[in-house]
Amino acid sequence: MRLAFITSNSGKVMEAREYLEPLGIEVYQVKIGYPEIQADTLEEVAEYGARWIAERFKEPFFLDDSGLFIEALNGFPGVYSAYVYRTLGIRGILKLMRGVENREAYFKSVIAYWDGELHTFEGRVDGEITTEPLGSGGFGFDPIFRPEGFEKTFAEMTTEEKNRISHRGRALKAFATWLKENLK
Repeated sequence: MRLAFITSNSGKVMEAREYLEPLGIEVYQVKIGYPEIQADTLEEVAEYGARWIAERFKEPFFLDDSGLFIEALNGFPGVYSAYVYRTLGIRGILKLMRGVENREAYFKSVIAYWDGELHTFEGRVDGEITTEPLGSGGFGFDPIFRPEGFEKTFAEMTTEEKNRISHRGRALKAFATWLKENLK
């Protein structure tokens, strides 16, 4: 089976392949821009995007919407993480966090799979925001996020290490388990 991953991020595609290719699913990237609505939750954003794409793309596909939620900033950037990354970047978030003691944060990912119906899968990993960027791997806010129980940021981990514990890895694992049970 071939399955389209709607994303412009090739790093996300590599992560997805690790979970889905062992099931005999060939993941291929499709770059279709879609409107990201202003909403309170990642679930709403992912669902809207999947329904919008389903009107234009007729094969089964999935997409991922992820966000970094920082407790001291009332969950900001949250659903706006991609925009905030593009506009403020890592340095902007660190500037907002300057002098802040509570550095608790979490990454959350919602995968929306469309096969004529919508199915969603979630993953979350708790951690903290570092005081400076560390590491050169990963993408996005990975250099400033240290998952709970680890000494390394996501950007300091190998892809395999990150995938085992990441928010997207957890959502992909739930998705892969569902596919294994439902695509017989």
